[in-house]
Amino acid sequence: MKTLIDLNADAGESFGRWRLGHDEALLPLVSSVNVACGWHAGDPATMRRSVELAKTSGTALGAHPGLPDLAGFGRRALALSPREAADACLYQYGALRGFADALGVGVTHVKPHGAFYGLTMRDPAVADAVADAVASVSTDLVVVLLAGPTADRIAKRGLRVAREAFADLEYDENGDIIIEPEPRPKDPRACAEQAVAILGGTVRTTAGTRVAVDADTICVHGDRPNAVEIATAIRERFADEGVTIAPMHDVLSAHRS
Repeated sequence: MKTLIDLNADAGESFGRWRLGHDEALLPLVSSVNVACGWHAGDPATMRRSVELAKTSGTALGAHPGLPDLAGFGRRALALSPREAADACLYQYGALRGFADALGVGVTHVKPHGAFYGLTMRDPAVADAVADAVASVSTDLVVVLLAGPTADRIAKRGLRVAREAFADLEYDENGDIIIEPEPRPKDPRACAEQAVAILGGTVRTTAGTRVAVDADTICVHGDRPNAVEIATAIRERFADEGVTIAPMHDVLSAHRS
């Protein structure tokens, strides 16, 4: 079982007066945060607050580019060409980078959101374009993709990839995640158990079988109503198992050395 892992959260997803999640409580519990950049959620004020929270909590900061679909929270499918996908990533990364530079915080990674993430799973050309766009900014910048064939293929090209698994999502028989249209509370103990199983190299599918998974980072969704309780349960279980939580760059250096 792995004893070093990054724990990341999707956050910064409030918009204007509408509040989503409990970022102030969640960010200190994770080692990396993926901040919405205004297309599926987030706005300038929320982005600034998110960068400030990452800075004060010592959480590694990443961009979370989504599809241009505020009403659907970026979880409805839209068609993007590989070039459009690359440009969408760079545009949204640049928006977050402006706040990060102003506040003296580095941006360490980029993780597509929702249906955009799904595009990278289904279309190899989109995954390549996104990874190349991230690498064009800096070869040290990490792209986060679902652990499995796509992430492995990108890594073989010599690009910086964090292979991601999910503590609070179900998996199908192909090892793909099942994205919920509207996240509901999950049993924190069950999520912690799934996180530990991931460290052991497998995850249980909805059919009751197990599929192999090789992860560098495990995600908790900040828009889940009890995300703080889930992250707390995972941290407690990891402490019991002697597992260390560290930012993506540290984990990648250790796992791939």
